[in-house]
Amino acid sequence: MATPAAPLKCPPPMKATSNGVFQGDDPLDYALPLAIVQICLVLVLTRVLAYLLRPLRQPRVVAEIIGGILLGPSALGRNEKYLHTIFPPKSLTVLDTLANFGLLFFLFLVGLELDPKSLRRTGKKALCIAVAGISLPFVLGIGTSFVLRATISKGVNQGPFLVFMGVALSITAFPVLARILAELKLLTTDVGRMAMSAAAVNDVAAWIFLALAIALSGTTSSPLISLWVLLCGAGFVILCIFIGPPIFKWMARRCSDGEHVDEIYVCATLAAVLAAGFVTDTIGIHALFGAFVLGVLVPKEGPFAGALVEKVEDLVSGLFLPLYFVSSGLKTNVATIQGAQSWGLLVLVIFTSCFGKIVGTVVVSLLCKMPMQEALTLGFLMNTKGLVELIVLNIGKDRGVLNDQTFAIMVLMALFTTFITTPIVISIYKPAKLAVTEYKHRTIERKDTSKQVRMLTCFYSTRNIPTLINLIEVSRGTEKREGLRVYAMHLMELSERSSAILMVHKVKRNGLPFWNKGEVADSNQVVVAFETFEHLSKVSIRPTTAISPMNSMHEDIITSAERKRVAMIILPFHKHQRLDGHFETTRTDLRHVNRRVLQHAPCSVGILVDRGLGGASHVSASNVDFTITILFFGGHDDREALAYGVRMAEHPGVTLVVVRFVVDPEVAGGSVKIDMNQNSGPEAQPDEVLLSGLKQRISKDGSIKYEERTVKDDAETFEAIKSYNRCNLFLVGRMPEGQVVAALNKKSECPELGPVGNLLISSEFSTTASVLVVQQYRSQLSQDSLSSLEEGESSEGNESN
Repeated sequence: MATPAAPLKCPPPMKATSNGVFQGDDPLDYALPLAIVQICLVLVLTRVLAYLLRPLRQPRVVAEIIGGILLGPSALGRNEKYLHTIFPPKSLTVLDTLANFGLLFFLFLVGLELDPKSLRRTGKKALCIAVAGISLPFVLGIGTSFVLRATISKGVNQGPFLVFMGVALSITAFPVLARILAELKLLTTDVGRMAMSAAAVNDVAAWIFLALAIALSGTTSSPLISLWVLLCGAGFVILCIFIGPPIFKWMARRCSDGEHVDEIYVCATLAAVLAAGFVTDTIGIHALFGAFVLGVLVPKEGPFAGALVEKVEDLVSGLFLPLYFVSSGLKTNVATIQGAQSWGLLVLVIFTSCFGKIVGTVVVSLLCKMPMQEALTLGFLMNTKGLVELIVLNIGKDRGVLNDQTFAIMVLMALFTTFITTPIVISIYKPAKLAVTEYKHRTIERKDTSKQVRMLTCFYSTRNIPTLINLIEVSRGTEKREGLRVYAMHLMELSERSSAILMVHKVKRNGLPFWNKGEVADSNQVVVAFETFEHLSKVSIRPTTAISPMNSMHEDIITSAERKRVAMIILPFHKHQRLDGHFETTRTDLRHVNRRVLQHAPCSVGILVDRGLGGASHVSASNVDFTITILFFGGHDDREALAYGVRMAEHPGVTLVVVRFVVDPEVAGGSVKIDMNQNSGPEAQPDEVLLSGLKQRISKDGSIKYEERTVKDDAETFEAIKSYNRCNLFLVGRMPEGQVVAALNKKSECPELGPVGNLLISSEFSTTASVLVVQQYRSQLSQDSLSSLEEGESSEGNESN
């Protein structure tokens, strides 16, 4: 009698946590510890790859796609033991769930980056370029799909396959493109603005097509079901459009600028994102669509959208999103691309993708009368793929529309097209330097003082704006002059975590609108502050933005100064004053920016130590009552400070006190006299000429006072300076020259401020006056000046090590 066959037993589901190795459990057999190992492995590998690719200036998405492929069956996964230990089949459901959970919130962030109002204002040129950049590759994608169905994709459902291939080839990755443009410093150029506008239109069109493809790719073959799915999806979007914006606007109104956004609003929004994802998944489109739609509907003005990005982005982009690339990499097996036919199809797909995007964009750009160089650059930028491409491919793979070989070919195409974008754009697009009219006025000190003065004032946060505006107010000169033109540059760091919304929308607000060149209604307090001041004064102010990594921020400042032909750059000091009067470092890397600008600036530079000039708000012209003190020792920098101070003295509300320090003849020796017409050193004559002109001016202008202080040593100098502490602003040279200051030249904590500047911010010196430390432009800085900056860099590097 035959024994009955033993019934097959399904492996038990994975438990969440183990009892530990001492209880005999293997942690890798349990869901939580295995997920932790997977996440850590993914993070380490993708970050190492991102670091290795940094010299090539590749966006992080490239490193994450490569990392996912390496962890999958294409590379490390060829080792069966590794694959079944780290990524066993029973763990893939947990991994996919975590990855899709992160993706859900990432698509919410992508929706946040798209402003429907901006899309409505998109110019005809950008719209035409976007349409061309979608339609030609979409048609070529459909053509390619016929070739693939005849070779490696036999038997797949024709309708969904055509649409998936068209969408996959016509996508432009909006978030990845924003990152590349920011890295290449093209975000605020005409090409960058055009690319972002066209990519935004492209993104919306791609999602609509993708919804169609998903609806068509259902398991049932009934077209009625697909139609029902589409209609329900459209109904959901319409419902969201009517219900969402009023609620989100109500939340946004209750979140005012500069205040902490209430946690309840953030939690409610994130819960709504999950609920929207559930609804669209129930309809049969995909959970991602609900999250994306809600992101688009959140108002972009005010701090609410920024707060949502701040709360969600680090966890999602840094932790969960890389898991999606691994999930995708585990489905990608490059080994399936075998033989001449498969590799030929890979070349065909890459060629049609690049050809469609680049040629479609270039042809329409040229018809819109763009220069050839810019049109070609735009074509390659629009060819950027990325995460959205992988989402399309993964959905197609999960729905059975793409088989393993087609999927691997399409993933490699997305990787290749994104990888080539940065190096090709760098090689073909070198913005022509503006026809440089002669850059004469690189300093405030000049023979013809009636000419317009241009200044570039830089700030990192709104904290410095009141002082900057009050400084601009007293710098504007008289109506007899050509006036003052100020470029107010908001310096924003491009960090690893900077999303498109934190770049694009802030640039748009700061005087460089992306979508059109008309006026953009905006509540941004930076622009409002400067615009209000411009209306009240005779000063022309243009707010601009620089978005750079901190290690190259100085390049943006220097380039902007050259293009605008400014006479002085004013930088914020890297420390701010606490309530107790002591200085606290805001950020150490800000001082590196200041030092590099001082070394390479094409004009004079001022570093502003802000102690609240005029208080916490703008002082109107009629209420200005400032005393400005210049401590004059001699030399180039002191003369520049004096020239600037004399300009300030033209303001009716400013009293200028010029204090000249000379050495006591008993200390200096018999050869040196206090006679104003004689002094030692090569700088004597220019100093005397400037002071002589000042004395003549004093006889006509009662707002300028000149004093001379004779001192014997550094202690006496310090005491003399302390007697002038009751003023509003000190103007000093960075590297004064002469015998008096030689005694003060000791090792200082902040060499960028020079000996006198350091003395004025020391804890021993009690004052509420702000300090502006000035360095005059010279084609070659003095050796003392350069060596002090280089010593500061090296000593600081040793401290940080």
